[in-house]
Amino acid sequence: MKKLTDDDIEQMLGAEFVPDDAKTRRNVRAELKLATRIPDDTAPDLTRRAVLDLHQHTEEQAWNEIMELATSGVRDATIITGASGILKIKFQQWARDSILAPYIVSWHALNNGSFAVKFRKRRAD
Repeated sequence: MKKLTDDDIEQMLGAEFVPDDAKTRRNVRAELKLATRIPDDTAPDLTRRAVLDLHQHTEEQAWNEIMELATSGVRDATIITGASGILKIKFQQWARDSILAPYIVSWHALNNGSFAVKFRKRRAD
């Protein structure tokens, strides 16, 4: 690939530049060091932080939502179980003693009805 010169960049700034394929876009972004300045629209949208409110959820719904969150790539989450009810107790059991436990790096109570959870980094498949 041709290295971009100052003239090339000036020409791109003067007109709308539309790369023709993903490889060209990646190369231009790398050359201009845009990865740190402009988010890549083609990159998967992995949110690093999430809030999961489990009010009005059954045990099964709560379990499914927590497992989905744990496997989604989210790294930090606030899980709101509510101060009273079974989900507060169940979440603590699941985080310690179920198949959910390997997905969790750490967790602690934020208050009487919510938990801060740090999930393991998802491995690339």
